[in-house]
Amino acid sequence: MSKRIRIGTRGSKLALWQANFVKYELEKNGIVADLEIIKTQGDIVQNLSFDKLEGKGFFTSELEEALSNGSVDLAVHSMKDLPTESPEHLMIAGVSSRENPADWLIIHPEHVDNSLPLGLKSGAIVGTSSNRRKAQLKYLRPDVEIRDIRGNVPTRLKKIESGEVEAGILAAAGLLRIAAPLDPFKVVKLHPREFIPAPAQ
Repeated sequence: MSKRIRIGTRGSKLALWQANFVKYELEKNGIVADLEIIKTQGDIVQNLSFDKLEGKGFFTSELEEALSNGSVDLAVHSMKDLPTESPEHLMIAGVSSRENPADWLIIHPEHVDNSLPLGLKSGAIVGTSSNRRKAQLKYLRPDVEIRDIRGNVPTRLKKIESGEVEAGILAAAGLLRIAAPLDPFKVVKLHPREFIPAPAQ
């Protein structure tokens, strides 16, 4: 009996989609695989924005540790979450086909104003913890308020729906991969040349 490959993954809906995609691709080639869910610092600490978290590899360090101690055989990440430097004994063994790399602005229907840039009402509260997204949004719409929000894709959509924030910026890839329900939100598809996404998003 051939050895079963253990795939390390975070437990969010998007992470599991991506890990199951890799599992399926391996099994198409006769390699049987199981998923091992591992919680990372980024999953556990939800009350701080990324710039207030110490260290790096918030979504990858625990998975790298599991690889290093042999409790998993490979790990699946969103490449944008990987630190620029990885441990010397680990390697990127494969990269899947890329999904849409753009960011999308998701707006609650009560805070839409199509007469203004991005279709967003003046003074709207936009949720994001990304300094890159904050800077670009403030350049395009200096009148809006930005509030730190964390969480997986469904959690951030719920925060927009509930009114905790009035809009949010999310990666198109995550929304598309989990087929996130976007009604009744207004979706503004930000062109990557005008609103630059994260490297390898």
